[in-house]
Amino acid sequence: MGNEEVLFQRIGKELPAGTIIFREGETGREMYVIQSGKINITKKIRDVEKVLATIGPGDFFGEMSTLNNKPRSASAVVVESAKLLVVEPKMFESMIRNNVEIAIRIIKMLAKRLQDADHQIENLLLKDANSRVVHTLAQLADTQGTKVEGGIKINVTVADIGSRTGLDEAQVNEVLDKIVKAKLGEVQSDCIVVADVDKLRKFLEFLALKEQFGEL
Repeated sequence: MGNEEVLFQRIGKELPAGTIIFREGETGREMYVIQSGKINITKKIRDVEKVLATIGPGDFFGEMSTLNNKPRSASAVVVESAKLLVVEPKMFESMIRNNVEIAIRIIKMLAKRLQDADHQIENLLLKDANSRVVHTLAQLADTQGTKVEGGIKINVTVADIGSRTGLDEAQVNEVLDKIVKAKLGEVQSDCIVVADVDKLRKFLEFLALKEQFGEL
């Protein structure tokens, strides 16, 4: 039996899709490490549940309550059946003290999450729906995109974009139709392929000028 299997037997938990691991505002000190599956991190904004991030194997979550002993700042929901390691505060502290590599990885992850939060704040400050969607696609292409034939593939759905931008699916689809007609991207059932990220950014610059100066 491998080390991972032994560890899972000790502190592991298997959860089906749809399981709410914890809710925003609840107390809880455990953090979780994902071995398999996908988890949505969500937050209620103006009575609407918004997806802040979708994370998968190798990622961890719930660490903020472990670090600051405060209620959960967001909710965590299982999207695809998942295997999780449940790390208690004492074990977490021991990991940090005795393993520099783990400590550095956590610091890097926290820095990335702060950067992602900055991107989302920047996006929500954009008034125009077109700009919000294009900004989100450009950012995701840079941070999560993979090269495929025909451009950069982003594993994101219309619903995901709506959650990130604060727009409904009809508004997102309207913008995506424009992107497709302009041959800047292609929408598939479970992903979007951006044909040329540089051109997409130029389109974003055009939208910013249009918002600033209005129709010419």
